[in-house]
Amino acid sequence: MAGREGGKLKPLKSQKKKTQDLDDEDKAFKEKKKAEALAKKQLAETAKKGKPLIGGGIKKSVPDSQLPRKYGGRYTVTLIPGDDIGKSITDSVVKIFKSENVPIDWETPVLDPSVSTKQNLSKIVESIKRNKVALKGIWKGDSHASTVESIVHSSHAAFVSLRKALDIYASVTYIKSLPGVDTRLNDIDLVIIRENTEAEYSGLEHQSVPGVVESLKIVTANKSERIGNFALEFALKNNRKKITIIHKANIMKLADGLFRKTVRETIESQSKTEDIQVFDMIVDNTSMQLVSRPHQFDVLVTPNLYGSILSSIGTGLVGGPGLVPGANFGREFAIFEPGCRHAGLDITDANKANPVCSILSACLLLRHLDLKNFAVRIETAVNHVIMEGKFKTQDIGGTATTDEFTDAIISRLNSYESFLPLN
Repeated sequence: MAGREGGKLKPLKSQKKKTQDLDDEDKAFKEKKKAEALAKKQLAETAKKGKPLIGGGIKKSVPDSQLPRKYGGRYTVTLIPGDDIGKSITDSVVKIFKSENVPIDWETPVLDPSVSTKQNLSKIVESIKRNKVALKGIWKGDSHASTVESIVHSSHAAFVSLRKALDIYASVTYIKSLPGVDTRLNDIDLVIIRENTEAEYSGLEHQSVPGVVESLKIVTANKSERIGNFALEFALKNNRKKITIIHKANIMKLADGLFRKTVRETIESQSKTEDIQVFDMIVDNTSMQLVSRPHQFDVLVTPNLYGSILSSIGTGLVGGPGLVPGANFGREFAIFEPGCRHAGLDITDANKANPVCSILSACLLLRHLDLKNFAVRIETAVNHVIMEGKFKTQDIGGTATTDEFTDAIISRLNSYESFLPLN
């Protein structure tokens, strides 16, 4: 019943609450329908353009014998979880893939801390050689090792050895602004491709006498030509129009001079000027230009160390290491991992890590395996959850835990079940 106030009927509190609840339900329903309509539109646009919403990929032309193996419609992928936050963000991927029924089975090499790094590394190498493809988390390594011997056996050094053992020669980092992430500069979209196996990371260093360490920087025309070919193929397949070669040839005239000359000649000899523009830039100037005018860059191709530094700068521009995916390609094998390997020691075991970097890296893996439909659905869900803002992790201005963010992605994916993904 309603009461009277000044001769007019006055709604009771229970009626007001019921009306408000109905309004809230109607609003939630409309928002859900609006989100589904947006998702449909994004999926349709992606299908039309053939371009991923986040990142991009490259499909190498290799013999069938070198392609990832598929049994009963399913792929087996090597999983290298890493430690601390590395494991938590790969756990997020495993949970999402299971919810989506992605046709992937994980093979996780069992590492034994009581044996040598070399023995454990051989287990990982054998697994990747079987499966051709891997998803890797983050390893914190030991950046404070006190002796030459302990440095050589740190986790970071082990994975440099892993890339060399499998000839994983091209590292690709995707620096792209994501909707809903507040940054000083918006609409950044560039890719950093670095040679993975030589230059400063040749691994050839020794202590000649106490207090004197010699570290060799090796640059070869063969590997410079190979990374130049990769950068060109990537640019052409992903509709990128500009390649900038990064170097320090004004000082290291022979080593960086060879890299710059070989990469430029390789690209220019195989592409028309109207297809790809080729420039070069000194690395210190690039660092300044990257933070002041990042939109001038499209694809950057670099020796090892420069690419690592520029990837970290680019990562800062788009919101931090929790958002940047990456991939590593070789002649036969591919390893997908976060583009900026930040160990996150301050949030170890805190359930605060942002898993987006690993989720989007896993989407690149899906594209590599021609499982594009799954990749687009998951990428779209990531976009929606970040744009909504309710379940942002701490690094991008929210309070959600890793688990809460992951569950929000799964919930969003479940809301897409009323329509089909890409054909």
